[in-house]
Amino acid sequence: MTAKKVPVNNMNFKANEDEKKLKGSYYTPDWLAGFVARWIKYYSVCSVLEPSCGDGVFFDAVIRESSVKKLELLGFDIDSCALDTCRRKSFVSNATLSLHHQDFLAWAIDNIQSKSPQKFDAVVGNPPFVRYQYLEKEQQANAQKIFDLLEMKFTKHTNLWIPFVVSSIEFLVPGGVIGMVIPSEILHVLYAQGLRKYLLSSCSKILLIDPEDLWFDNTLQGAMLLMAQKKGDPGEESHVGIIRTRGVDFANGNPYELFEHAEYIPGHLLPEKWTYALLSKEEFAAYKRVCTSDAMFAFRELANVDVGIVTGANKFFLVSDAVVQRYSLSAKAHPMFGRSEHCPGIIYDYNQHNENREKGYPSNFLYFDSEQDGDVYGEYLAIGISQNIPSRYKCRIRSPWYKVPSVFSTPVSMLKRSNGMPRLILNRMNAYTTDTAYRITPDVDVDAATLVVCFLNSVTALSAELEGRFYGGGVLELVPSEIERLTVPYMEGVGQNIDELNKDVRQMEGRTLLEKQDELLFSNISDIDMADIAILRKALFRLQLRRQRIATDR
Repeated sequence: MTAKKVPVNNMNFKANEDEKKLKGSYYTPDWLAGFVARWIKYYSVCSVLEPSCGDGVFFDAVIRESSVKKLELLGFDIDSCALDTCRRKSFVSNATLSLHHQDFLAWAIDNIQSKSPQKFDAVVGNPPFVRYQYLEKEQQANAQKIFDLLEMKFTKHTNLWIPFVVSSIEFLVPGGVIGMVIPSEILHVLYAQGLRKYLLSSCSKILLIDPEDLWFDNTLQGAMLLMAQKKGDPGEESHVGIIRTRGVDFANGNPYELFEHAEYIPGHLLPEKWTYALLSKEEFAAYKRVCTSDAMFAFRELANVDVGIVTGANKFFLVSDAVVQRYSLSAKAHPMFGRSEHCPGIIYDYNQHNENREKGYPSNFLYFDSEQDGDVYGEYLAIGISQNIPSRYKCRIRSPWYKVPSVFSTPVSMLKRSNGMPRLILNRMNAYTTDTAYRITPDVDVDAATLVVCFLNSVTALSAELEGRFYGGGVLELVPSEIERLTVPYMEGVGQNIDELNKDVRQMEGRTLLEKQDELLFSNISDIDMADIAILRKALFRLQLRRQRIATDR
C-alpha cells in the first residue's frame, strides 16, 4: 500500500492496535508524490517499481510527469480494494501497468534468488511502517529472509519499511534512483543501523528531506523523504545530505537541482548514526576540533554506566509514604527517585527527598530481602498476587517473586529520558533508582560532583542529540552504549560549584544556563576556541527544536 504508520515507542499487544497501525495505512499526499515523480523524470526512467502502490498516487504522478515513449510500471499491494482503485484509473497509452495482489517481500525473495532478477530504473513509494511484532508469521519470515539474502544483521526490533527499502535498492540498475517516504528515525534508531550501512555501500548520493511539519495526520512521529542514487561503480564514494524544510513550498522547486546541489558529508566521516549529517559543514568542523581537545573525553573514560533496578512492577514496588504507613512497610522502604519531577535540579539529597514525600510521590522502594518477608508482609504481598504480578516475566523468573535483584545505589544517576537536555544527578542520599534511570559510577580518580558539573554544557548536550534517539513526542532517550560515547569535558576543581549550579538549573532559562556553564568550563582551555563553542551552542538549540518540532530558522 502507498501508506505507512508511524510506530509508537510502547510495547503493546497486537490485539490492542487499530487497523491503521497493523497495516501501516497512511496515504501519501499528491503534492509529495508529484515532487518525487518530477525528480525521477530527469533520469528518463523507463521502468518503475512501487512495492506498496495502494490506490496509485505515485503511479498517477509518474505517468503525468513522464516524457518517455514507453513506460513500464510494476506495483504490489496486499489491499485488494486499493488495487481495484488503482486499476480503474485511466492511465495513458504509453504506460504498461502490471499490478499484483500479493506481499511484495514474497516476490522480492524470488526475484533476489532469480538467475535473471528484474531490475528497475526507479523505485518510488511509501512503504508500510509496521513493527515486526505486529506482522503475521509469514510476513515476519519474509522480512527475515530478505535480511539473510542480503547478508544483513536481522533484529526482531525491525520495522517492515526496512526490508522494503533494502530490497528496492537491490532491484535498481546502476545509477537508478529511489524516492521513498520513510520514518525520520532512520537517522538514529539502532534497528536501522544495518540499513544505514547498506545505503552507504550501495548508493553514491543519499539525500533526506527533513520537514518540520508532520506530513501525516494523527501521528506523533515524523516522516522524511529519502532520495538516493545507486552507485554506477561499487568503488564510488557515498555522500549523505539532509535538507530541513518548513511547509510544502520546497515541493514547488526543482527536485533535480535540490538533489544535485545539496550540502553533503562523505559517508566515511559519519559515525554509526546519521544525525551528524544534520550539522552544517561549519558546525561539523567545529565539533571535530573541540572533540580533539585534551580536555575532552568519551564518557566511558570517566565513568561506568549501569541500568537501574528492574522491579518488574514499578507501581507495586515504588510507593508513597501513605502506602508505607498503611501496610507497616517502613522496615522495607528505602529512598528512591526515577522521574524528572523527583529531581528538578542536579542534586538528590534529604531536602529533595522530603519534598517528594510531602507531594505524595512514590519516593520509597520496597526491598523484600528476607525469607520471613512473605509472612511478615503478607497483607501487602497479597495485593501483588491479586494483580497477577508474580506471573509477570521479570517476577516469574526469580524466587521469591517479590525479591528484586541487583539492588545497589551509585554516587551519580542519570534519567533515561529528557525533554530538554540530559543531566547527571549527584546522589547525596544514596537513594535507589529504577530502570527509568541509570546508575553511574565514576572512575576512582574522577570526583562525582565534578563530573556532574562538567556534564552540563553545550558540547555534551549536542553530543547527546547526535548520539541519542527520540520517538513520538520528541523526548530524547539515551541507552548505555550511547551515553558511553558522549563527549564530556573534565577539569578538576569545578565540583565545588555544584550547589550554586543546582540552584541555577532549577531557576535559570536553558540558554542562559548553558552560556554560563560554557564560559566556566571552556574559556580557560587553550586548545578550545570559544567561537567554536558558540557555533555548537547554536547547533544544539536548532537540533533540540527539531526534535521537539518547533519551527526555527537554520
